[in-house]
Amino acid sequence: MTNEPSERHGQQRPWHAEAAAAVLERLGCAETTGLDADEARLRLERHGPNRLPPGKRRPALLRLLLQFHNPLIYVLIASAIITLALDHLIDASVILGVVIINAIIGFVQEGKAEQALEAVRAMLASHATVVRGGERLEIDAAELVPGDIVLLESGSKVPADLRLLKTKNLRINEAALTGESVPVDKGIEAVDEGASIGDRTCMAYSGTVVTFGQARGVVVATGAVTEIGRIGTLVAGVESLATPLSRRLEQFARQITLFILILGLVTFLYGHYFGGMPAFEVFLAVVALAVSAIPEGLPAIVTITLAIGTRIMARQKALVRRLPAVEALGSVTVICTDKTGTLTRNEMTAVRLLLPECTLSVSGVGYAPEGGIKSEGECIEPEQNQPLLDLARCALLCNDARLRRDENGAWVLT
Repeated sequence: MTNEPSERHGQQRPWHAEAAAAVLERLGCAETTGLDADEARLRLERHGPNRLPPGKRRPALLRLLLQFHNPLIYVLIASAIITLALDHLIDASVILGVVIINAIIGFVQEGKAEQALEAVRAMLASHATVVRGGERLEIDAAELVPGDIVLLESGSKVPADLRLLKTKNLRINEAALTGESVPVDKGIEAVDEGASIGDRTCMAYSGTVVTFGQARGVVVATGAVTEIGRIGTLVAGVESLATPLSRRLEQFARQITLFILILGLVTFLYGHYFGGMPAFEVFLAVVALAVSAIPEGLPAIVTITLAIGTRIMARQKALVRRLPAVEALGSVTVICTDKTGTLTRNEMTAVRLLLPECTLSVSGVGYAPEGGIKSEGECIEPEQNQPLLDLARCALLCNDARLRRDENGAWVLT
């Protein structure tokens, strides 16, 4: 039997359709002892670290140079060079200033968007509890390999795609993959090969979170081969399309360039050959005509307008990667979006407490320990309400959740 997972054309083997014993045999590992150190090292060399591949980020210099990749900008730069050659320093400075400001605005905005999108990689777990050589070890999640035996408990983030071997009251929040906020009950029984991700109850996928119970599973996929890695690959492969505004501006730039060249040529020929003017004087007149005909402020006006739209959207927590996308978004009539984590926060919040004697209202949103408890609009002291204390005590004893801040300062449950 092979000790490697099978992937064809980016698709995982249907591990969810195989019995746990068959999966262990195919991966060449034992449930109780796991892999030994030498085998784990060999597999790490073969499969690579358990990390999502870095996104294809463009170098800062290339991103800056691309801000000048516009036919209208080419015309402005040529105009500035000619104006500078004629010692018209003020005019040249104004034109170059417009071009540079336009480039800086676009460069800064796109840089912020690319940095924010890197946060997606933080969805992966940083550490994992495994069984290697019969011993329980805590290792860096990047060192996981197919065939590793991983232990999960409440609050754990699943570090790789696992085929579950043993479970105890296991529930996993798979909102990162399916958008479904309700935790899914998990087991070890194989399911139909054609089952969707949300119905594969014998699998635990990288980036999801254990909300209750314990489990033992075997790693079947790591890094880019995981389901979340496959999604990342698909997203990275999306091609950027020119927006209607970009196409219209490019067309306008070509038209005005052609118009200025024809007008300049006609003016030069008429002034020199029919008007009898010296060639140099006619040339200066043609340059002045060309510079005055170029709409120097148009690129800056468009960029500033789009940047204002981007800033307004950023206040509403909507991140725009490319400035022209704001214009395309303005033409949208219907948005199909995932609810959980997009329109909602995937944080259950209590707003009413039903007690035998009264109903209390609770303020505050999400997991942040903020807000208060009110009865008929008046704040109350929880310590002075025995039924409320009894309810809180029951809630405390029925779960093992812990509230803490993550590395970004946000309140999370573990």
